[in-house]
Amino acid sequence: MAVNHPFDDARAPRRRRDRWLQHEDLNFVLTNRVPRAALTHLVGWFSRIECEWLARLSIAVWRQFTELDLSDARETRFRSLHACFTRALKPGARTVDADPRVLASPCDAIVGACGTVRDGQLFQAKGMPYTLDDLFAGSPLAAHYRDGTWATLRLTSAMYHRFHAPHDGRLEHVTYVSGEVFNVNPAALARIPRLFCRNERALLKTTIAGGHVVTLVPVAAILVASIRLHALDVRLHLKYRGPNEIACDVPFAKGDELGWFEHGSTILVFAPRGFTLAPAIAPGARIRMGQALMRLP
Repeated sequence: MAVNHPFDDARAPRRRRDRWLQHEDLNFVLTNRVPRAALTHLVGWFSRIECEWLARLSIAVWRQFTELDLSDARETRFRSLHACFTRALKPGARTVDADPRVLASPCDAIVGACGTVRDGQLFQAKGMPYTLDDLFAGSPLAAHYRDGTWATLRLTSAMYHRFHAPHDGRLEHVTYVSGEVFNVNPAALARIPRLFCRNERALLKTTIAGGHVVTLVPVAAILVASIRLHALDVRLHLKYRGPNEIACDVPFAKGDELGWFEHGSTILVFAPRGFTLAPAIAPGARIRMGQALMRLP
């Protein structure tokens, strides 16, 4: 006769939670068929309330829905939920690949669609194409990647939310594109056409060692319509009113922190023709900031 192990009973609530969270239709309805902008503003306001006991309670609730791990965080006590979302890491918590032929991942992430751009077209999910021109909102930057290489890096809400320089170089220009705040999880990517092209985003033009133009496109989402860059003295968010084209000239070294999301979201990385994906990069793979994402020509 089968005997239930006591640990099985302890895990039962988490298994039920995981089944509920993985129910794609329900997940999609709860995160997209709601007043997304209003909910995003509300969560943004709430997350900044500085009250340690409220932060502890909020984090405890958050843990019930995610695999939140603060073991590598520089601080483990937070005065606000926002401080936990945007936490820094302990020194040495990530190793940045020092090989000059490697373009490192700018963030911790789950790899989504990736590969070679075909005549300006790429995919957010199987059967869901979009175009560079649409994503780049008409920016001439798109011309660099007509037949280039791209990778989609999705940050879950529990992940480390800061992003870093993938190589030595300079941040030369930022284009802010206002937009929607759809969820960017797999359920939404499989249902909403051109999702990345509709959501709020920024185009970060960088020139890295060797003269290669590499562009990072942080895409905001529900609860996370806020992107902060160290190079700018403004916060890019739903109430930002311009300018949308921001010139800058900021040097960085590989692994330097560039900015952060206020929650979890997605970064699209674009490199010119000749770059190739690192061997371990494929849809569904997990990657940490600093690990090899692509190889230079």
